[in-house]
Amino acid sequence: MQDQYSQIELSINTGNDEQNAAIEQVLDSCTVEPVVKNTLQAAGVTQPVMLTLLITGDDAIRELNRQYRQQDKPTDVLSFPLLDKPLVDAPADQLWMTPEGEEENQAVQERSRPVFMTPPELPANLGDIVISWPTVLRQAGEAGHSSTYELLYLIAHGVLHLVGYDDRSEAGYSAMVHIQQSVLEATGQKA
Repeated sequence: MQDQYSQIELSINTGNDEQNAAIEQVLDSCTVEPVVKNTLQAAGVTQPVMLTLLITGDDAIRELNRQYRQQDKPTDVLSFPLLDKPLVDAPADQLWMTPEGEEENQAVQERSRPVFMTPPELPANLGDIVISWPTVLRQAGEAGHSSTYELLYLIAHGVLHLVGYDDRSEAGYSAMVHIQQSVLEATGQKA
């Protein structure tokens, strides 16, 4: 999956061949690339980028959630941005930032590690998005919409996290939901 604007490396590994095949069938019938592209455009990101999307099971995402967020439970989507700072231009209360008190530690760490610069002719690597397929199915059922809509909604959510948005504040949450809904509506997806 790629075009000149964005490149998406997709992996499906739920540990269950039937589930993997079902996910592939859903992905064949939906619009992952336009959702990613439109989400980036809605966030004001116009440079070529790449990202990795992994669709997995509850056990794998639970382990990642425990390891990286200290929450020992499955979740719907996790994002692992590779950027040092947000790529989007939005109010600070909508973006992820270095937690206060860590700036000094981060400055020391940055001086001790080499800075990776993406050559200008290559797309910027935004990072990774991991989505739990069983959670997609549960949430879609609870919300009363299709698993395709839920999956695309979570992909848009993950992309917004990669470029700098954070939903831990009310302002960030509201901005993300607005962008996600408008992107899915623009691509013809109905809740």
